[in-house]
Amino acid sequence: MQQKNRIEVIGYLTARPALRHLPSGTAVANVRLGKVEQHTNWHSLSFYGDLASLALTFDKGDHLFVEGNMEQRQFTPADGSKRIIWELIVHACHLISDPRPRTATMPPEKATANNGPVSDDWPVA
Repeated sequence: MQQKNRIEVIGYLTARPALRHLPSGTAVANVRLGKVEQHTNWHSLSFYGDLASLALTFDKGDHLFVEGNMEQRQFTPADGSKRIIWELIVHACHLISDPRPRTATMPPEKATANNGPVSDDWPVA
């Protein structure tokens, strides 16, 4: 049985999103998000499919609200050690306090079909 989860996070982008393509051809944009408080929590975000194009309009320091689900990935880098990472698979995002309209939502049925990591074995650094 697959566990369902939903995460909502607000924070600032640490850099411009980086675009890559999976072996299946699906576009994916990756970036980290954080919020400085007493203790800073960092989240690795992955935008798939159409949301990857939207993510490329964001810039370092943009204030975002993101919604999605957490997924764990295991991979083996060149040094042979096993690594486990957690990433937030973004299903919806909203730019906070920006006059430019850049809001998008991916329907839940598309988020796990061809626009997510379900069918691809791809390590995220």
